Amino acid sequence: MSDTTLRAALALHRAAQTWTTHLLARTTNAARRDRGAGFVEYAGLMILIAGIFTLIDQLGLNGRISQAIGNAVDKVIGG
Repeated sequence: MSDTTLRAALALHRAAQTWTTHLLARTTNAARRDRGAGFVEYAGLMILIAGIFTLIDQLGLNGRISQAIGNAVDKVIGG
């Protein structure tokens, strides 16, 4: 192989290594930044559900909802 071909191959190899290193670093950093998002989303969902339950209780709808669900189940099972 000629000297020019070897230099071109080496330059291509270095460029591929650099690209791979940067891509891996970006992927790893993105994963680290997203690590706490699951907890925040879970906590937000729990707060939302607690708010809905509180609203149902404060409006006095818990008996009506239970009765409506019971009636729907009775209709489905033929009772």
